[in-house]
Amino acid sequence: MDALVAGLPELGVPVIQALFPRTYVDANREPLELDANMFDGPLPAFANADSPRVRAGLGVVPRAAANGVAIYGGKMPVSEARRRLHRCYFPYHKALTALLKETTARFGFAILVDCHSMPSQAVVHHGGPGPDFVLGDRHGGACMPELTAQADSVLSGLGYAVVRNRPYAGGFTTVRHGRPHDGLHALQIEVNRALYLDEAALRPHDGLRRLAGVLALLVDALADVSPYARAAE
Repeated sequence: MDALVAGLPELGVPVIQALFPRTYVDANREPLELDANMFDGPLPAFANADSPRVRAGLGVVPRAAANGVAIYGGKMPVSEARRRLHRCYFPYHKALTALLKETTARFGFAILVDCHSMPSQAVVHHGGPGPDFVLGDRHGGACMPELTAQADSVLSGLGYAVVRNRPYAGGFTTVRHGRPHDGLHALQIEVNRALYLDEAALRPHDGLRRLAGVLALLVDALADVSPYARAAE
């Protein structure tokens, strides 16, 4: 994803990039979405230790990789989770919050495009190919509907298979920052890795360059969607 969005600043679009892998700290989770079985001491009483993501091993400090393979051979101290949150997680969200506030103060609203990649096998339907893109707007709760419709129109118009909110409706980042009534619009975009990656060899193929261009077109089109334009109609 970093390579796919690397050219967006040339369009005047700021990009915040996590400098840590999701297997180390997942910034798209609640800060205390922790698996008690991973640690050798008690978690804070207010930790969310029983969410569906935690039960799947995919908390803010994941227990398992996306393919279900265990990451660690034993338990870790609770202090290690705290260290990772303070070193990586909180600075990431602090930077993102500051950028959204700055953008809203300047323009009156802000659009957050939260980009992720998804394994092709994770979205296979009934043995057939899955969608190329999944747009997650929390079923209309995270952004104005025109924004999701614009993304759908652009991608579908280019021949891609697009679905909305299934199986990914948006994670913690979309929930936290998507507040349309406050002028903050968040849209999660999941990209099928097969479009740009040899998933077995973990090597990008020729689709990477084309898809980077597609994302540039998409973001440019999203910039044309304004809540003021809707209010004026």
